Amino acid sequence: MRLMASIAFTAMIGVPACFGQADPGAVRVAAAQSVDHYQIGPGDVLNIRIFNRPLLSRDSVRVDEHGMIRLPLINEINAACQTEGSLAEAIGKAYLEYLKTPHVEVFIKEYQSQPVVVVGAVREPGRFQMQRQVHLVEIISLAGGLTENAAGRVQVTHSTENRMCNSGEAKEQVEWFEMKDLLASKTTGNADIPVRPGDTINLLEANKAYVIGNVINPVTVPLKEEITISQAIAMAGGTAPDSNLDRVRLTRNGAAGPRGEIIVNLKAISRNEAEDILLQGNDIVEVSSSSGKKFMRGLINSIIPTMSRLPVTVIR
Repeated sequence: MRLMASIAFTAMIGVPACFGQADPGAVRVAAAQSVDHYQIGPGDVLNIRIFNRPLLSRDSVRVDEHGMIRLPLINEINAACQTEGSLAEAIGKAYLEYLKTPHVEVFIKEYQSQPVVVVGAVREPGRFQMQRQVHLVEIISLAGGLTENAAGRVQVTHSTENRMCNSGEAKEQVEWFEMKDLLASKTTGNADIPVRPGDTINLLEANKAYVIGNVINPVTVPLKEEITISQAIAMAGGTAPDSNLDRVRLTRNGAAGPRGEIIVNLKAISRNEAEDILLQGNDIVEVSSSSGKKFMRGLINSIIPTMSRLPVTVIR
């Protein structure tokens, strides 16, 4: 008799009892099937059901640091690097010494070994330990939502890698989503995108330009839409007194450093006699003083925290 894996829900009705502490609305067939590739690792918590053998069944079995779990009669069994289905089969084979046709089901109750990481243009980047199925819009909300510099694009990297396994078969799949489409799916009631254990979710920031020098409020300008040099200066509060409007310096930067400089005449632009140049990422607009006073150029570098330093949130 073929042993049934934990994800074979077709013969079951409703939510299995082993998910007693989870949100009933979040535990569905699709939720279980979406993580059928997940490799169990140290720290994960399992519920193990052996049909008609309540004394052998166990709830909240934690995988130890060596990847092992302990069960009655068979003592230790290796759970690391196995899926729910393969571990259920391994447990069933171990019990063949004591049971004629053991029917074993394994359910992952808490995903601890492969947290979901949310970084980028969110207010509270961090690591999230899922104890139930979570969707993309929800986890972005749990990370504090988007910052004002968010470009509106979401990069989701799915990985099957479990560092303890080192099987050489780890693969990454990258998907791209637009926030407007994700929010529209919530509004229309369409299914949102499920998050998988081990996902890395990156909310991309918009390209930025910088306005410095003799302006009211030097500012970083997110380029979420087309912005001209005169509009950027207006966003900086306008020019201060004694500004040299005939010679505004636009430094156009590339990834490898400065690409060149353009001298812009704001007076000519205001008279529609010159082009109001569209800004590009990393452009620096510097308004100088007519008195010849020089202003120090400086940009604040954003340092993305490493994953190990990100705060951890448990989603229940």
